[in-house]
Amino acid sequence: MFNSFNPELSIFHRRTSPQSTRTLDILKAAVSGPYPHTDPKNPALDFDLQVVERPPTADQLKVILSYLPSPATNPAMAFLSAHYTAPTATNAPVTVAGIAELAQKNPDVLKWPIVVDWLDGQAAVGDVDGVKKILERLRQKRDGEIKG
Repeated sequence: MFNSFNPELSIFHRRTSPQSTRTLDILKAAVSGPYPHTDPKNPALDFDLQVVERPPTADQLKVILSYLPSPATNPAMAFLSAHYTAPTATNAPVTVAGIAELAQKNPDVLKWPIVVDWLDGQAAVGDVDGVKKILERLRQKRDGEIKG
């Protein structure tokens, strides 16, 4: 079966975030070596990985919010971290435009990393397990367990 589209995954990456660095390593390993790595006979996953070292734009945040498995009632709950420089719940922006503006000024306010599968409409924000679910879905597609 011929598939003309490679999945495109983007990681909005923050080098100073250990969780973001760990996630980037997981993504690189999945595309460059056997996946899952527990069986060396498995092929690597086939996807285009885009590493973005800046916060997402307001338009990107809006799309990412729609891709999250559990819709947040307030975008701040989905994207803002507990970093000491992040605003408190009562002072947090309530729109993706406000969050994007805040993140441009201080990237530490975001939950890192943000990983997005643009073709399959999935995202994980600050959640390594969510990224593993995205990779598992790609594996299931590769192995013919689900159609895609």
